[in-house]
Amino acid sequence: MSEKFQDHHYPKIVIVGGGFAGLELAKKLSHKPVNAYLIDKHNYHTFQPLLYQVATGGLGSDSIAYPLRKVIGPMPNVAYRMAEVLSINSKNKCVETSVGDFEYDILVLATGSTTNYFGNKELEALTMPIKSISQALDIRSYFLQEFEKAFTEQSISSKEETLNFVIVGAGPTGVELAGAMAEIRKNVMPHDYRELDPKQMRIHLVEAGNRVLASMSEKSSAAAQKFLEEMGIDIHLNTMVTGYDGRELHLKGHASLHAETVIWSAGVMGDMPSGLPEDKIIRGNRIRVNEFAEVEGEEGIYAIGDIAAMVSEQYPHGHPMVASVAVQQGPWLAKNILRKLMQKEAIPFVYKDKGSMATIGRNRAVVDLPFMHIKGWFAWYIWMFVHLLLLVSFRNRLIVFVNWAWNYISYERAIRLIIRPYTKKYPK
Repeated sequence: MSEKFQDHHYPKIVIVGGGFAGLELAKKLSHKPVNAYLIDKHNYHTFQPLLYQVATGGLGSDSIAYPLRKVIGPMPNVAYRMAEVLSINSKNKCVETSVGDFEYDILVLATGSTTNYFGNKELEALTMPIKSISQALDIRSYFLQEFEKAFTEQSISSKEETLNFVIVGAGPTGVELAGAMAEIRKNVMPHDYRELDPKQMRIHLVEAGNRVLASMSEKSSAAAQKFLEEMGIDIHLNTMVTGYDGRELHLKGHASLHAETVIWSAGVMGDMPSGLPEDKIIRGNRIRVNEFAEVEGEEGIYAIGDIAAMVSEQYPHGHPMVASVAVQQGPWLAKNILRKLMQKEAIPFVYKDKGSMATIGRNRAVVDLPFMHIKGWFAWYIWMFVHLLLLVSFRNRLIVFVNWAWNYISYERAIRLIIRPYTKKYPK
């Protein structure tokens, strides 16, 4: 930190998590009368809505990641530390990490979410999650390895099993991933894998609920399902996964699916640091907070973003775990912290739902706005424009735009590299 802000009278603020909420909070505290630390186990911010494009070779990992130090560097009163949080010690008001302890006057937990397997250890061990860049790169390597492996399979049944890809969970991530894989089958396989029959590649989308994109309107859900079916994706609704042995996915009340690649996008839960009392944690492994994001009964501790459940009559389980909530809560909490320092009354958080969207592939998308529903090519352009704007830096926006333009013109996904082969780890 700059000597200018090394004033012991300034409160010490520790922000845990460099996702949307934590980073937006840090930005708004820049050049303010506070001393702040941003702690994250990664030295980069990840734009998670585009992880599926890294997983399917449409974008490189550096397109959706941005160094946290690059963002924090110009902030004289904010410092970054790459560390893993071990525990929250609220009694002594410090955060215990892998690089030492950080004392705080105000602690903000913005640790985000992680994959929810609903307690099924078998699924956790053998399916592939998609919540981080490393996991997206694992998926990319593995499905490309499966294409290469299919060349060596002697029987048609073995080839088909190798080229069976199952995505569990038909939320935005699952739907977008399925659409991207369908485009690989249509546009990449006939050119790069000419000895394989694209018809042997099957893409299954498994959903426990009764429709895809359940968080969106019924109109958008129906339009998305129609797009998926037109692209040749096998949709399994009202189908619950009960187990997986690495080759056979067991489904309740339905025939099993034989597949070596199963991607799990069926649920998320709060990425909870240890140290907080269990009575503060509610459904979804989230921290219950009041309308000011305060963890009740814990002095000076706030939680925002996916980890926080701000329970209200409108949101009985907390706000949806989406980026738009985190992006709004970060600046709002910064304003409230500064108001508190000036001994002004805090402002309750009011979420402004600006809509939701999902893309299902080239010229196919659905957008729900508060006043209308859009589908097709126009929705696709809206989806691209919004995602470009939300990226952290101009460099990332430029790289993503160039990649998208090339993919659109060439009908291919250029980054089909097996940099680090992935080996499935079977439990002992």
